[in-house]
Amino acid sequence: MTDTKLPPQQDNDEIDLLALFGTLWDGKWLIAAVTLVFTAVGVFYALIQPPVYRANALIQVEEKQGGLPGMEDLGGLLESTSKAVTEIELIKSRRVLGEVVDNLNLDIITTPDYFPVVGATLARRFNGEPLWGEEKGEGWGEGYAWGGEKLTITRMDVPGGSGDYSLETGENGRWKLFNEDEEQVLEGEINTPAEANGFGVMVIELVARPGTRFNITKRSHYAATMDLQIAVSASEKGKSSGIIELAYEHTKPALAQAVLSEVGQNYVRQNVDRASAEAAKSLAFLRGSLPEVKRDLDVAEKKLNQYQVEEETIDITAEGSAVLEQIVNLETRISELEFQRAEIEQRFQPTHPRYKAWASQMAELKVRRAELDQRLGRLPATQQELVRLRRDVEVGNKIYLQMLSNIQQLDIARAGTVGNVRVVDEAVVNINEPVKPKRPLIAALALLLGGMVGTGIVLVRAMMNRGVENPEDIENIGLPVYASIPLSVTQNELERKRTRRELRDKEHITRLLAFENPADLAVEALRSLRTSLHFGMMDANNKILMISGPSPGVGKTFVSSNLAGVMALADQKVLLIDGDMRRGFCHEVFDVTKDNGLSDILAGKATLENAVHQTEVLNLHFIARGTVPPNPSELLMSKRFGEFMEQASSLYDLVIIDTPPLLAVTDAAIVGKHAGTTMMVARFGVNPVKEIELTMRRFEQNGVEVKGAILNAVVKKASAYGYGGYGYYNYEYKSEKA
Repeated sequence: MTDTKLPPQQDNDEIDLLALFGTLWDGKWLIAAVTLVFTAVGVFYALIQPPVYRANALIQVEEKQGGLPGMEDLGGLLESTSKAVTEIELIKSRRVLGEVVDNLNLDIITTPDYFPVVGATLARRFNGEPLWGEEKGEGWGEGYAWGGEKLTITRMDVPGGSGDYSLETGENGRWKLFNEDEEQVLEGEINTPAEANGFGVMVIELVARPGTRFNITKRSHYAATMDLQIAVSASEKGKSSGIIELAYEHTKPALAQAVLSEVGQNYVRQNVDRASAEAAKSLAFLRGSLPEVKRDLDVAEKKLNQYQVEEETIDITAEGSAVLEQIVNLETRISELEFQRAEIEQRFQPTHPRYKAWASQMAELKVRRAELDQRLGRLPATQQELVRLRRDVEVGNKIYLQMLSNIQQLDIARAGTVGNVRVVDEAVVNINEPVKPKRPLIAALALLLGGMVGTGIVLVRAMMNRGVENPEDIENIGLPVYASIPLSVTQNELERKRTRRELRDKEHITRLLAFENPADLAVEALRSLRTSLHFGMMDANNKILMISGPSPGVGKTFVSSNLAGVMALADQKVLLIDGDMRRGFCHEVFDVTKDNGLSDILAGKATLENAVHQTEVLNLHFIARGTVPPNPSELLMSKRFGEFMEQASSLYDLVIIDTPPLLAVTDAAIVGKHAGTTMMVARFGVNPVKEIELTMRRFEQNGVEVKGAILNAVVKKASAYGYGGYGYYNYEYKSEKA
């Protein structure tokens, strides 16, 4: 065995992939466990989720006719936005959906108070059937809903306009309302308005056993409308098809259908109102003007009658009749244009051709009226006045009759107005196939997520674990690895067995693996170490072997005691010394007392002869740590320790000293000055390479040369490639009868 530093091996992608696969294979049980947990949670979540039903409806948007002649063909050549896009925005407007909220009281949300987690699932499953005893929840789960409960509130006024409340049912349809602090704020009974303290509630339906609770949320009208805008989906089926599909999802299929039906009806009604708005405006104007026209007509008739009585004039001349007829027709036409004036001024600017045409007609009629006034002025005074009075009567009568006719026509037109939209398919719900939850998909996603999380945990754990797992990593820092000792299951069993027996009857039992199970793989590795040390210690200046390590818990005592046993079984006289005078426990391995040991020898209270214990292994002697001293380092630095080591070395073929970890205390550096050979024990997956290198440098600073390293508790892992990952094989004698 040489101390030559081995050249580092070149990594390649194939080795990295194999290492990654090996890491995942080593953590397969953790990945499987995490995946199983996630899958179970996902399946449970899918099972307890309430079914969600989807209501669908179809609305057709027809193109409005109009526009300039000859431009219809040109429209097809230009890019234009579909009318359905505009109508979709109108459908989801607050004007349409706000009425739906008002009509269906969607700002009031009532939910039975179910038992946590599984209550709603049980209520859907049994739906009114008894679960325990004669009444659901009798003696257990009182106050919770167990299926079949109903609560309908048509009016709810609360201070602030919104809030969360709870309602508790009583006997004979009575109820009590509580706020978030469980303070009663109102009580009443079904079908009777209840008002007090700023609260107003009207309950029209209440089905539940007494004591059942309902959770009530009163939202503002705006918040309820905004939520409905998000919940109602509208999309055009096909490009420029004009067919809009409406959809709404809810856990209550009847409510989903009612909401979507109300949305369609409100939208169509408002579309019709929008189409008939012009007729309604004209109708309102005519009805407002009709009484005034009627009064003017009555006044004109009264004046005509009085004049005829006073002047005793009944008829007018033929010339006057001709002038009167023309004047009446002209004034009727002027009156019609005056009625059109308000509409034209609202719709068109004075520079618009339509407005200019109206103004031109009005000017022409006024010119003709001036001409007729001149002709009328040539008649006798009596005939002039009579013509004027009759003109007023006949013009007023014509205007009045025409207005009545227009009002009737507008009424008929408004009643028969049809919008450019219509409901093609009414809202329906398939109650046999809920759209959510998609339980197989949820379970598959949970399975996939569990596998990903489990894989991530394994990879992160491997990344965070910087402990050495490959002997080559140790050799790359210039420290030869003399042996890789596999983790022994038998040793763990010995530890547990001894603990049980100590608690039970204090029966003696050794924990020396080399004595209890010589065929164990760990013992075979120690035999390999024995062979390596046989050649490695040939040039040592004495027969003292010190075993130390970087940190506690690496297995120094296990290696020291069992290596001593293996050496003794090879017919060597071996002395094992527990050099850890602070926390050494080698005495527990051999089931002897720790008193009268090394510290007592160094303190002059004992001698080598009376401190040595003969173990069950022939040729193996043991010295315990002794009484815990206040100054272990000072005792090791004393002259007496050097004399003790020389005496022990002269009496035994091999002296093995188990020392404390160097990075914790300096005892090992002191003992190492007296040892001819120093070995360092590192634990598989625990000690990082940097820590091992620091320990080696610390020894070198104190003038102690570390001969080599022992990698202890090696676990066979697929991720450990190189010779450190090789398996260990059991190659023991089998009888021919077996």
